[in-house]
Amino acid sequence: MRSRVRTCFILHGRAEEAARFYAATIPDSTFDGAFYPQEGKPALMAEFTLAGTPYQILGDGPPDRPNPSASISVTTKDQAETDRIWNALVEGGAPSRCSWLTDRYGVSWQIVPEILPRLIANKDRAAAGRAMQAMFSMSKIDIAALEKAFRGA
Repeated sequence: MRSRVRTCFILHGRAEEAARFYAATIPDSTFDGAFYPQEGKPALMAEFTLAGTPYQILGDGPPDRPNPSASISVTTKDQAETDRIWNALVEGGAPSRCSWLTDRYGVSWQIVPEILPRLIANKDRAAAGRAMQAMFSMSKIDIAALEKAFRGA
């Protein structure tokens, strides 16, 4: 069944290109199609699903560019998956801090290893604080360094 709710954003002239790239980058994702109202023109709209969450990209609309006030957050299972997704998305874009990056299309992402929220929400507030301070010094999250900081090593 088609979801009644989906996130939609605008990437002028690059809707299908971005949708295909995102679907190929995030595990368990699909490119769901593109709509071309005129032959020889860029897609007006592309749809894709990232790990079960539906999205749309409009290829035309107001001239606003994406900004970090909204981001796509991806939970990763380990360092290898974190590295693979981060490296693919940041290529042609720019890293930021604390798991954030902006991709080549201007879309903001957070690539968050599943252990990160567990460490910084831990009941041992001193250990959680050390992990959070370590995170503040990172761009792409380094799980081993987080765990080391958490342990106080």
